[in-house]
Amino acid sequence: MHKKIRPTLLNLVNEGTTSIEKFQNEVLRPVIKMQHSLLIAIFNNYLDKKKKVIVGLSKEKQKEAIKSILTKDIQFKNKIIGCVIGQFSDEEIIIYIDNQSEINRRIIQIIIQRLQDSFA
Repeated sequence: MHKKIRPTLLNLVNEGTTSIEKFQNEVLRPVIKMQHSLLIAIFNNYLDKKKKVIVGLSKEKQKEAIKSILTKDIQFKNKIIGCVIGQFSDEEIIIYIDNQSEINRRIIQIIIQRLQDSFA
């Protein structure tokens, strides 16, 4: 089994960046990028199990469907969030616990965008 390594994303943090934005850009984005293929596989499995078809829909309808799934299906949303927070270090978990709802919102927002870009 090979170990995944978080990618380094450059030029995302500058002066005036809030601590949550810094966490988003230094932790969330690299973890989500690292987990991209896993997240795509889990999303495709969800579509298969729920018998949802988004391929063949217009780009706008695809984007709406992806956003709807990740905001309305709470169980699936929590599974996706778990894939991301499971990669956090002990220090990152402490920051997560202190800012859970805001970080969850940002995780879902980033993943919606990535999935929309992948299917569009």
